[in-house]
Amino acid sequence: MTGEAPSPSVGTLGDLPDHVDRNRFPADPWRLTEAFFDEEDLGTTETLFAVGNGYLGMRGNLTEGRPSHSHGTFINGFHETWPIRHAEEAFGFAQVGQTIVNVPDAKIMRLYVDDEPMLLSVADLISYDRTLDFADGVLTRDLLWRTPAGNRVHVRSRRMVSFTQRHLAVLTLEVTVLDNPVPVVVSSQILNRQDGLDEFRSRTAAGGMVDPRRGEQFEQRVLQPMTHWGDDDRVVLGYRCTNSRMALAVAADHTVETDNDYETLTEVESDQAKHVFRFRAKPGKKIRITKTISYHTSRNVPAVELVNRCRRTLDRVREEGTDKQFADQRAWLDAYWERSDVEVEGHPEVQQAIRWNLFQLAQAAARAEGNGISAKGVTGSGYSGHYFWDTEIYVVPYFIYTSPLFARNAVRFRYTMLPAAKRRAQELTQHGVLFPWRTINGEEASAYYAAGTAQYHIDADVSYAVSKYVQATGDEEFMAREGVDILVQTARMWADLGFWRGNGEDSFHIHGVTGPDEYTTVVNDNLYTNVMARFNLRRAAEAVRHLEASWPQEHARMVARLDLRGGEVAEWDRAAEAMAIPFDANLGIHPQDSHFHEREVWDLPSTPADKRPLLLHYHPLVIYRFQVLKQADVVLALFLQGEHFSAEEKRADFEYYDPITTGDSTLSGVVQSIVAAEVGYHELALRYFHDALFVDLGDLHHNTSDGVHVASAGGVWSALVHGFGGMRDYEGKVSFDPRLPVSWPSLTFRLTVRGTRVRVQVRAEAIELTVETGPALVVSVRGQDVMLSRAEPVTVPLDGQGPQISGEPDATALRGTLRADGTVITASVPHHSGLNR
Repeated sequence: MTGEAPSPSVGTLGDLPDHVDRNRFPADPWRLTEAFFDEEDLGTTETLFAVGNGYLGMRGNLTEGRPSHSHGTFINGFHETWPIRHAEEAFGFAQVGQTIVNVPDAKIMRLYVDDEPMLLSVADLISYDRTLDFADGVLTRDLLWRTPAGNRVHVRSRRMVSFTQRHLAVLTLEVTVLDNPVPVVVSSQILNRQDGLDEFRSRTAAGGMVDPRRGEQFEQRVLQPMTHWGDDDRVVLGYRCTNSRMALAVAADHTVETDNDYETLTEVESDQAKHVFRFRAKPGKKIRITKTISYHTSRNVPAVELVNRCRRTLDRVREEGTDKQFADQRAWLDAYWERSDVEVEGHPEVQQAIRWNLFQLAQAAARAEGNGISAKGVTGSGYSGHYFWDTEIYVVPYFIYTSPLFARNAVRFRYTMLPAAKRRAQELTQHGVLFPWRTINGEEASAYYAAGTAQYHIDADVSYAVSKYVQATGDEEFMAREGVDILVQTARMWADLGFWRGNGEDSFHIHGVTGPDEYTTVVNDNLYTNVMARFNLRRAAEAVRHLEASWPQEHARMVARLDLRGGEVAEWDRAAEAMAIPFDANLGIHPQDSHFHEREVWDLPSTPADKRPLLLHYHPLVIYRFQVLKQADVVLALFLQGEHFSAEEKRADFEYYDPITTGDSTLSGVVQSIVAAEVGYHELALRYFHDALFVDLGDLHHNTSDGVHVASAGGVWSALVHGFGGMRDYEGKVSFDPRLPVSWPSLTFRLTVRGTRVRVQVRAEAIELTVETGPALVVSVRGQDVMLSRAEPVTVPLDGQGPQISGEPDATALRGTLRADGTVITASVPHHSGLNR
C-alpha cells in the first residue's frame, strides 16, 4: 500500500484517491485481500492483517516467521517498567516508564519440502491469496508453491484470536503435495523474541529516524524464565518481567490429521519450545496441523499458577473441538455487526474501509476487560502500548452507542486508576485527581511535561466519557457506586487549579495548561480545556444532587468515602458559570488561548512537503512561537460542546483554524470532517473523512507499521454518524440534522440508546428511523420530536442537507488584517533545519 500520489492502479472515489493499490488489494465489502505478495511494505501489511480481541493480539507476520519487518504478539497491559532518566531532573517529573512487552511468539509454523524452506520472498508462487474476513474474524492464506525441484505444493493456513475465549488463539496449517512423494517437515514453535531479536539473533527491519511515536527498545533482558516443559502434544513456557514483576505463561497444543506416515520430535528450552513433525508425504494426501495457543498474564500471580490456567483453557478447547471455536467466532461477529455496522450504498471501496476500521475497534477493545484501550490496540508497539485521552473522546463514544458493555469496561478502568491519579494530583499540588496523560499501570509515563502532563484536560475527557455513557445507557447504578467518584474528584481538581480574577465581574481562569493541540503548550485559558472543565464542573454538581435525591444511601456513602464538604458543590456551580471563555471580538472568533493571536501565523501552504510532519523536522520551541496546530483544538470543542456555540461562531472558528491545522495528528481529520459538514463545507468534509478512513489502509502517515491508529478508527465512526448522519446527544436528547454527501445514495447506521436499538437510514430526501429492539424512544429531527416504536419505521422528509459551501477556507484571508492592538497579522515559514546563512 502507498501513501504517495495515486498511480493508475490506485483506486479513486470520484475525485478522491483511496490510496490503495486495487490490483493487489481489491475492493470487497467484507474482506481485506492481498492478491499477491510484496515484501516492500511488510510493516504495513503486518499491521493491516493483525488479529486480536482486545486482550491478545498477533501481528500479521508470515506463518514461516520470515521475512518480517517487526514481529509482534502483544497482551494488553502486560508491560515492563524502567527508570526515566531526565537530562535535568525537576520535582514531579515522571520517574518510571512503562512499555508493552513483545511476548513469546507462538505464530511460527515453518514449512520445509524436500529440505527446502518455504520463504515467500524467493518462492515461486503460482497463486497467492491472503484474506482477513471481517465477518468470521479469521485470517486465511492460500497459496500454490512450486518448489525448486518442480513439485507443486498447496499450502493453506488460518489464524484466529478468539472473541469468545479471551485467552485463546487457533492456528491451522494444511499442506498437500500435488506431484511427487517428498519429505515434508513442519517446525511449530514458541519463541521468546527478546528485544525484537529473531531465532538467528539478528534484528528485524524496523528502524530509521528517531520518532517519538514509536515504542522504546529494551537494552536488558525483560522476560526471566520461570518454567518450561513439554511432551509430544503440549509445550509450556513461563516468565516474569524483570522490573514490573508481571508474570506470563503460554502453552500450545498440537493435533495432526493425515494419512501420511510421520514422526514427532519435541524440544523445550527456556526461550524456545518446538514441535517438529516429519512427514513422508504422498501426492493428494493432505497434512493438517491444528495449533491451539493460550496466554495468561497477571500482576501478582506466579507463572506456575498461570500455567494451570493455560492448561484449563486448552483442555476445554480440546474437549469442545476447534470447529466450535470458529463457529463461536462467527456467531460473536454476527451479533457485533448486527448492532454496529455502518453501510454506504454504492461505494465498495468505502464500505470495505469502514468495516476494516470498525473491525479494528473490536480487536482493540472487546476483551480488554480490566485494561484500557491503547493507542495501537494490540497490533503494534507504537506509543509503547500506552493509554491516552483519545480513548475517551474518540473510541468510547462508538462503544457507548453500539456495545455498551465494552464502554462500561473502558470507563470503569479509569475508576480503578483513581488512587494513582490522586497521588499524581498531590505531586502537582492539586486537590482531587489528575489522570496521567499516557500510562499503562496508572502512573504518569510522559517524560515531556509541556505536551504531556500539562494536558490537564484529560480529567474532563474522562468525565465526559463517564457522563455520556450513563446518559446514553441509563446505567445509574454505575454512576452511583463508581462513576460519581470520578466526577467529584476531577471537579475538585478544576476548582483547585483555577482561580478567580475580578475585572468588572468575577471570572474563573485556568492557567499553565496544554490543550489537545501539542504544537501550542503551557498556555493560559486554553479554550478547549476551559469549555470541557466547565462541563466537568457542572456535570459533577448535577450528579451529586441527583445521587442525593435518587440514591440517598449511595450518596451518604460517597460523602463519607470522599469526605465531600458542604459548599463544594456550590463552588463548582459558581466556577462553571464564571469560566473564562476567550473571545476576540475584533476577529470574531474564539482564540485557542488568551495569547494565541499574539503569535505570527505559520505559512503552511509554503512549507515544503519534506518538512512534514513538523514535529520530526523542527524543534518544539520553533513550533511553539507560531499559530500552527498539530490537531483540532477549538474545533474539537465546537463538536463536543456544540450546544454552547452558535452556528455563526462555529463557522467563523472553523474558517480561522482549518487553514493553520497541519493534520500531523491522525486525531484531527475526523473532527475537522464533522465540523466542516455541520457548517457547510461538504466537499472538504468528505475529503477529511477519506483521509481518516484510509490513514492505515493507505499508510498516509507512513507509520502504520507501528500499529493501527485506533482513535482514528473510532473517529471514522464519529465522522459517519455525527458528521454525515448529523447525530447529536446533548443532555440525553438524541437529535439528527444530516449532511449526506452528494455522491452517496444512502448512509445507514445503528444506535443503541437506553436499551433501544435504532436503525437510521439517511437519503437525500428523507431520514428513516426503525426500532430494531427495545422500547419506544423519542428523538428529534431538525427540531421536530419523533416518537419511535417497533410498530413501524418512521420517515421524516428532509429539505436539503444543510448549508453548502464549496471549496475550503482561504488560508490567506487573515494575512494583513489587524489584531485588536493594531498590529498586522503576517505568515511565514521558519528557516529550514540545517540552513546556514
